[in-house]
Amino acid sequence: MSRDTIRELDRRTLLTLAGTAGIAGIAGCSTTDSDGGDGGDGGGSDGGDGGDGGSSPYTIGMIDSLTGSLSAFGERNQRGKDLALAAVNEVGLDGRELAITVEDSESENQGGVSAAQKLVNQDRVPFVIGAVGSGVSLAIYESVISGTDVVQLSQNSTGLGLTDFPGLLRMSPTGRTQATALANIIADDGYDEVALTYVNNNYGSSLADAFKNAWDGDLAYDNPHDQDQQSYSGLVSEMNGSGADAWLFITYQAEYATMVNEMFSNGYEPQLYGADSVSGDNVLENTPEGSMDGMKIVVPSAPVEEQNYQDFASQFESEYDEAPTAWSAYAYDCVVTAALSILAADEFTGAALSEVVRDVTRPEGEQVTSFEAGAEILVDGGSASDVDYQGVSGPIDLDENGDPVGFLQITEVQNHSYEGIGFIEG
Repeated sequence: MSRDTIRELDRRTLLTLAGTAGIAGIAGCSTTDSDGGDGGDGGGSDGGDGGDGGSSPYTIGMIDSLTGSLSAFGERNQRGKDLALAAVNEVGLDGRELAITVEDSESENQGGVSAAQKLVNQDRVPFVIGAVGSGVSLAIYESVISGTDVVQLSQNSTGLGLTDFPGLLRMSPTGRTQATALANIIADDGYDEVALTYVNNNYGSSLADAFKNAWDGDLAYDNPHDQDQQSYSGLVSEMNGSGADAWLFITYQAEYATMVNEMFSNGYEPQLYGADSVSGDNVLENTPEGSMDGMKIVVPSAPVEEQNYQDFASQFESEYDEAPTAWSAYAYDCVVTAALSILAADEFTGAALSEVVRDVTRPEGEQVTSFEAGAEILVDGGSASDVDYQGVSGPIDLDENGDPVGFLQITEVQNHSYEGIGFIEG
């Protein structure tokens, strides 16, 4: 990517990237009393068209980070999910409603697996939205989903390794485009060596590997770090000792805030770069002003100039008194994609839903930018291939590997706040 490929945007229209601090115990949507029958349909239905299922809701599952180190993402997801659920149920699923049972992964692999086991084995849902974190999503897939007909669609997983599991779908784009963008931005800024540290899990290692594959310069420092450490003073000291003037961080918000404080207290002043997961309000709130100014971050974004995104952002701001992030948009689109799949499927089972979930997002169909427009086509006799849902997060176009089209934004920390400076379509 050269600078010529970055389209400058009016900052008033840029996606607000600052997240919110994580909160514990966010309430999910209320569940139904349906036992899901013996067909794993989660809603007691014989068919996706309402059939003999009466008026009971179609129930799907969602695994989110309501607590733990990724809870800031979970809060955004829940808000996006709630707005989408309201939009779906205002129209209805051919006379029925959609219900979502939300379980907490606690931002950990085992927590995600336990949540998935409850949803799949006990609640018998045929469709699971989840999860936050590539490692969590992959653990869920390998331990619970693989070998079943249940559809899994992750709202927030960018790890490159997920591409190797076509049955694991995701709404957020692969990190490969993000890694390539970071490599080119650092080179364009005139640096030929970089000190790199990354969180020691699937997300961190896969994104770091992609960066190293794209980086033509030298790696003066290249080491992972563990999560949830009280201090990273040794790590930042080693990065400083590497002699590199450019430092790249692929880690989470809490860990990065600790590192920034230790850099600042030691008087280290490198040029900072970061992957999307270091960006958030809780980082700004827990670091000194001026400690990150000039830092550049590449984050998943949404096509903020499109009308459906602007409508979504306006509704989000009205409801929550803040602008949405791309993560909220991904969760919104997961819910709408699930709802369109239910209408398009012959029956409310994982096997039937898996046959149509990609098709309702593919370019062969008529472009629609809302659940209402897509539902109208399907209720009037259209098939999944007649619908091309263009999400509030952008064109989805789920491919054979379960990966979507991606949008990225380049932000810079200016006066201790995030400002958009460019936009990339992946």
